Amino acid sequence: MASIYTFQSGKPLVRTESLTDTQLLPPTIQHDEDPPLANTYHVWDAGDFVEDMPFPDGYVCSETSKRKHTAAVSVFAWEPECPIFLDELIRLEGRGDYILDSLCKHCQQNVPTIRCKDCFLPELHCPSCTVERHRHLPMHRLQTLGLRIQLGHQIGDTCCNPHRAFNDDFVIIDTTGIHEVALDFCACGTMQTHVKQLLRARLFPATITDPKTAATFGVLEQYYLLSFESKASAYEFYQGLARLSDNTGINPPKEPQDRYPTFLHIIHEWRILKLLKRFARGHCPDGVSMTEARQCAVLCPACPQPGINLPEDWKDASSDKRWLYALFIGIDANFRLKRKFMSSDAVDPGINKGWSYFVEEKAYKAYLGDHKDRNQERSTCASHNTINMADTKKSQGLAATGVGTVDCARHNMKLRNAVGDLQKGEKYINMDYLFFSAMRHHGVVVLNISYDIACQWSKHLWSKMSTLPSAYHLDYNSKTINFLIPKFHLPAHIEPCQIDFSFNFSRYVGRTDGEAPERGWANINPIASSTKEMGPGSRRDTLDDHFGDLNWKCCTQLGRLMARKLANAIHERSDHQRELIELEGCMQMEDISQWRDEVEAWEQDRTQPNPFKAAETQATVRLELARIEATELETSNNICLHADVPPSILISSGIDLEEQHTHATDNQLAKVQQHINVLRRKIDTWRDIQLLYMPFVSRLLASEDSLHSPAEPTPVEAIRLWLPSTVGPITQCSTQLCRFEWMLRYAQANDALKDIRNLLRLRSHLYKFKDTNIVGQAANTRTRSTINKADNKVSMAAGRYKAARAALTSLAPLLNEDEAWKDVLKPLNRHRDLKSFKDMWEKETEGTRHLSWIWKTPGVSENTSVGLHDALCIEWCKARARAMRWEEEVELLKEEQRRIVTFFEWQAHWWSSQRQRRDSESLDDPGLREGLAAYAERQSSLRRALSAHFQNLWTLPILSSTTTATGSTLTV
Repeated sequence: MASIYTFQSGKPLVRTESLTDTQLLPPTIQHDEDPPLANTYHVWDAGDFVEDMPFPDGYVCSETSKRKHTAAVSVFAWEPECPIFLDELIRLEGRGDYILDSLCKHCQQNVPTIRCKDCFLPELHCPSCTVERHRHLPMHRLQTLGLRIQLGHQIGDTCCNPHRAFNDDFVIIDTTGIHEVALDFCACGTMQTHVKQLLRARLFPATITDPKTAATFGVLEQYYLLSFESKASAYEFYQGLARLSDNTGINPPKEPQDRYPTFLHIIHEWRILKLLKRFARGHCPDGVSMTEARQCAVLCPACPQPGINLPEDWKDASSDKRWLYALFIGIDANFRLKRKFMSSDAVDPGINKGWSYFVEEKAYKAYLGDHKDRNQERSTCASHNTINMADTKKSQGLAATGVGTVDCARHNMKLRNAVGDLQKGEKYINMDYLFFSAMRHHGVVVLNISYDIACQWSKHLWSKMSTLPSAYHLDYNSKTINFLIPKFHLPAHIEPCQIDFSFNFSRYVGRTDGEAPERGWANINPIASSTKEMGPGSRRDTLDDHFGDLNWKCCTQLGRLMARKLANAIHERSDHQRELIELEGCMQMEDISQWRDEVEAWEQDRTQPNPFKAAETQATVRLELARIEATELETSNNICLHADVPPSILISSGIDLEEQHTHATDNQLAKVQQHINVLRRKIDTWRDIQLLYMPFVSRLLASEDSLHSPAEPTPVEAIRLWLPSTVGPITQCSTQLCRFEWMLRYAQANDALKDIRNLLRLRSHLYKFKDTNIVGQAANTRTRSTINKADNKVSMAAGRYKAARAALTSLAPLLNEDEAWKDVLKPLNRHRDLKSFKDMWEKETEGTRHLSWIWKTPGVSENTSVGLHDALCIEWCKARARAMRWEEEVELLKEEQRRIVTFFEWQAHWWSSQRQRRDSESLDDPGLREGLAAYAERQSSLRRALSAHFQNLWTLPILSSTTTATGSTLTV
């Protein structure tokens, strides 16, 4: 293992790295793939010879645009020298020029193993000397106090032939500011080129001939990471450095000191070098020029990668296991990532030619040009603006209206060669090309495709595939391909699409939601204001770099993400499996067997009858209302308040008369009084009979009468009937009477639950009918009033249930009843339990919602209410789907954990194999040879460390408490 020394001198903490045994600990890195052919242009000094530069055909130059051309010219000139830069970058991973030093030059006693990454030159010292030397270098600022910086030699050595920088006004851009320094190149017998001398001093030259400007590796790395995390623009960062140099405005940077355009193209080149370095292109004997498409993209370790993280016999897996090796992809477009008409592909083609995430531009544009007259089919589903308005998307002044992408739908990572510019809206022609480009060379046999317009896009996909080159064709007949719609976008579709393309109702998809691309946009959108002003090549290279960083961050977060998701999935699986068992416990086994056959037939063949589709209609609802009204008429409980408006019209049959008093007319009040008089006479008659069986009630009545004035009789609604449940145990009421009331109260509670269930279904239907058919304020107000009356009816039924249960609670000890009845007739929480099948509270979704216990009581399936049997069938299918999705999610997450570990082990071995790849060239530079080995070993050890860290997270005793039936709070 490497030894890392950190020490303090005053306030600053100096970063160091150990080179002992070339075992280097890695900084932030990414993963693997290749560059363009060598540029045929001559090499020129971009700053001084712009006028003489041979530009490509179609290039227009003007005095006013000369500064904008400078960056593009410099990149053209720099591209052939890219391998040299890459070699020097990797060479610094080893001991470089100090490889032969066996003793510390300062003390001449200890082995030099420490290099300060903030010091100007990368010389080595022993730990004690490093600490001592840094007591006088607390800030590491570059200042021009008569000090000349000598390159090409170690500190303390004298160059016999120093050569001053061009015009002797060299500018260094550093984290501490923009400094004009006195710099000498070495021109003696041991000299290297000026570019190499600067690179070995960790200075990145702006040009390759007579450089006058350089940026320290430190400032480049600082901005590089800052641009990923804060999305700060290069202009903002550069202005911050300028203010560090002069925050008074007295001496603002001016030409030639203003190096902002220079800083832009240095950053561009730095991005390319970091990309090539991370994917071992410097280790490849073929060199940078042979980099191929797709070779420089961060792969998703959790997704199936044939030949990397899948078992050898994965293609022979049984049908019930093959789904574990499915690839989930999400397709989407982003219209924030626009690009204005700035520059052109001829002037700014970019260095990265399809190496990473963007498709190769020339082939993409050629395909679009050949099929530009293809008409966009209109949507037959909901009115999707994505489809129907693709041709009307505002594109004036824009070279690109946005980008389309294909992502890993479960882990939020961009796929290789899966990003491309959109010229005018989200057209099928663009998305077709991107999809087939992403799927090119991917050997999975099960593919789940998520797209917010999948119901329309998938119709003619395979016929449109024939218009692409044969290399892009997909053998779809040998694959299982499922088209789905992301969960958040699904409600915008028509009802058939909401079922046929639902993740919740499709087998073998786990709890995937398909919304991964939307989450990725949140990360990339903040840079839209910067990239829209870039040239096409610079923009693609910049976005590629940001996509790669996002992929890498997702890789490093997989450990905790998988642990948290698995803990939650085990908890939810237990809950939903228990809920399914409870629901089946109140149903007939014959019904369950029939429903299971129907839903399994539909899952195998979507042309079969759909068991998830609701069959309830207006006719069935009206029939149910009529049945309720007839029952009330038979029991004399129906009170019609108006001859022309019966309760069924108002969907409020049986509303309690006492709640109507405040709105009654004189005629209605007369009827109410007549009813009260009849009720009082019935109570008096019943009271005479009660005294025969419960004579002790007379004492209770006398005690009650003494509290009231004879002139003010007790209101009929306040008369206490003194049933066995209310008289208490001290009265010694007959056990037979208690038993009779127990039986009647038990039946009353069940009847109340039955009424609650029926009314909740009716209320849910009314809400749906209102949302679908009611338009206008007056109509909405009347409908809302009707729904409120239905709510009141639900509340009244809930009140009857609570009264019945309270009576049972009082009678249970008198009759020595056990607690079993409480498991059936549970306490009713009006805010939590009074919800229909489709009602979801708070943050519940279709995949996470739970049924109220009122739908899982024994005998619920025996209810003969119209439509209830069909509703129970649909709800059982949904409960089964929820339980199965969570079971699949647990299996998927465990398989993904296995794939992640296998992927990192493969990648660690792959990096180890890169150590000696260029030995065949008989490298005469031992420093470069060691740098290649050190970097490869560092990458390899990083992957092994990630694998070990993830496995440690997944083996912690976190999940044990989540496997119980009751569940527990997640601690991951």
